[in-house]
Amino acid sequence: MSVTPTFDPMSADQSGVLADFARACKAAARSVSLYPSTHPAIESSLGRIVATSARLTAAGDVTLVVHPGVIAIEGRAPARTDQAIGELADLLHERLVGELTIRKGADELDWHALLLLLARAPEDLRGEGGIGQAWMRAGRTHFEIREIDYAEMLRERTGGDALASDRVIEYCLQGGTADGFDERSLATLADAVGDPARLGDLIHQLQRDRPDGTTMGARASALLTLFHGLVHAAGQRQGNPDGVHQAVADAFARLTPEMLMALMRQARNGSPEDRALVSRVTARVDDDAIASFVASSVIAGKGATVRLAEAFEALVPDVDRKGRLLDLAHQEVQASPLGSDPGFEDLWQGTAGLLMTYSDSGFVSEEYDRELSSARVQAVDVERVADDPPARVEAWLSTISPAALHVLDLALLLDLLRIEGDPSAWQPIAAIVSTSIERRMIGGDVEGARRLLDALAGECRPGSRDELREAARAAMDTLASGRFGQHIVANLRQADEPDVEALADLCRSLGPGIITPLAEALAIEEQARAIRRLRELLLSFGAAGRHTIEQLKQSPNPAVRRTAIDLIRAFGGHDALADLASMLDDADPHVQRESIRAIVQIGSSEAYAVLERALLAGSASRETIVQQLTALGDDNAVPLLCHVLDTIAPRGRLVALQLQIVDALSGFSAHPDSTRTLRQLLYHGVWWAPVRTARLRRAAAAALHRIGTPDTTAVIDEAAARGPRGVRSAVRAEIRRTGERRNP
Repeated sequence: MSVTPTFDPMSADQSGVLADFARACKAAARSVSLYPSTHPAIESSLGRIVATSARLTAAGDVTLVVHPGVIAIEGRAPARTDQAIGELADLLHERLVGELTIRKGADELDWHALLLLLARAPEDLRGEGGIGQAWMRAGRTHFEIREIDYAEMLRERTGGDALASDRVIEYCLQGGTADGFDERSLATLADAVGDPARLGDLIHQLQRDRPDGTTMGARASALLTLFHGLVHAAGQRQGNPDGVHQAVADAFARLTPEMLMALMRQARNGSPEDRALVSRVTARVDDDAIASFVASSVIAGKGATVRLAEAFEALVPDVDRKGRLLDLAHQEVQASPLGSDPGFEDLWQGTAGLLMTYSDSGFVSEEYDRELSSARVQAVDVERVADDPPARVEAWLSTISPAALHVLDLALLLDLLRIEGDPSAWQPIAAIVSTSIERRMIGGDVEGARRLLDALAGECRPGSRDELREAARAAMDTLASGRFGQHIVANLRQADEPDVEALADLCRSLGPGIITPLAEALAIEEQARAIRRLRELLLSFGAAGRHTIEQLKQSPNPAVRRTAIDLIRAFGGHDALADLASMLDDADPHVQRESIRAIVQIGSSEAYAVLERALLAGSASRETIVQQLTALGDDNAVPLLCHVLDTIAPRGRLVALQLQIVDALSGFSAHPDSTRTLRQLLYHGVWWAPVRTARLRRAAAAALHRIGTPDTTAVIDEAAARGPRGVRSAVRAEIRRTGERRNP
């Protein structure tokens, strides 16, 4: 259960500014999640948040400290709870934002980039390394996010053994010496001597694989440093290091065969103190420890390995003692879950045979064995002499540089794809190639990724090897459904124009399977250049792209459906009208609006005929169509609206539609059709519906008055002077309402 700390109260002015900022931030986050980046609602929301954040940072940069339901600034929080601040705090806290620093001058693009991250689900952000890394990849500099690290907080709060042990391990891995441990680390080591579990944990941490790629030799060197530190710590506390030698010997069962052999090699090539320490420790390793070492290695590997055989030979060269130890190890393995397997006895017979008779004489000739032995000595001698010219050393090193290994890795994978013909062996190679393609895309090696992808795609073309086609297609489908689309978008954001075509070639080689991920990425992309490039890339797929985009109309995500509408219009032109018409009755009003905008942008008579049919059919989107046509301000919509007024009979719900269209016509520029239709509506009436007739005449008079051209003014003047009684009444009521006096 988390406990929110107490804060001093903010001033009323600062609390008000923070509340305004929180409300603007929440509204902008909601707009960003609902609309595409070019929508007017986003521009308005971002303008408000830029204005409120400028008030917040008027005195300089501001750091918001986030707690559940509370936001503090410089140790102060609002005295009274505000709902908007609490909701913003929860939004940030769910995405593990501990502190958000806002610098002066943050603009709309900065806020849009941040709000796009906040609109994403927390689990998606955690899957990509957290919001801190995601923000760094965005490349914006006006915000700084400090992410909550619960594991680090727990270590700091407890101040316990884990933090002290980590300090010891890092010191050993960094090449420290036994006499360089600080007092706290020496106390930790001294305690570990008398606690086998803690000592075993230290050894386990040193020998496990590390994400930074620390080699086995470096870990073995660190283990030697740890052993020296244990002896030094025990000597200071107890005055007698013999006990620590036995404690380390008892812990030998926790070593892996690889670590044991690396430790012995390190001791042989190390200082006399290293050799003496390892010799004293190995001399104290008793039978139980060696048997446990063998048993744990067999259980972990489900059998013996060559490395285990080498380690067993180094520890126990005596054949008679080997037999006794293998009997003890057999009992321990038999008591484990591995011992209940039906084939356990056969497995153990093979294990015992390898460990008892291991020798590399069957694989290594006597001459080659002598060369290997001398090479170990010569390597040390060469390192001591070091008389090679710098240019030669540099040339040697260049052959194993990261760039050279990168090129060799590419050549190796291409050769494996070309040479291997067995589908069962080619399939795992294709999986490795897919992983390499993703890594190269992340690293910006587009050319290397293209060559590997072309090799996979080549096996899918006619004339290729039929037996590999299915495996190649599966590998490419897996690549398309993964994070490849995200890597494409990341490169499109920063690529120069000549490199964009190379990225497009990559996508086209991958096939239509990449269209859906790219369209979904386009729905949330905010960078204008990336949006343009993504649209051009999707359009380059032609008919195959249109077919896939049409399927996106059924996406459960409204943002994806809105993107599909834009692409369908760009793909199809007039041919897309049928697809766009089917989206007019979408459940999401924003999708309805985008489909109407797309039809209006086509701007042909066929496009307006589609909207006319939708208006006259009385569909659920009728009001939305009128509102959107009005908002677009396109004068080409005037004939359509007038035609609808001339066509529909004013009954039931259609009366409200007529009134809505009349009001909309007053917002357009003067048009002969609108003047004619409004005059006709002003004079039209039926005696059996006097109330409805009066409403429509007043609306027509008001619209003519708002247009205010000489033609519409003449219509009003004529109606006021010589029109029928009902018409004169409507016009004079409008004149009285607006306070104008006319003298026809």
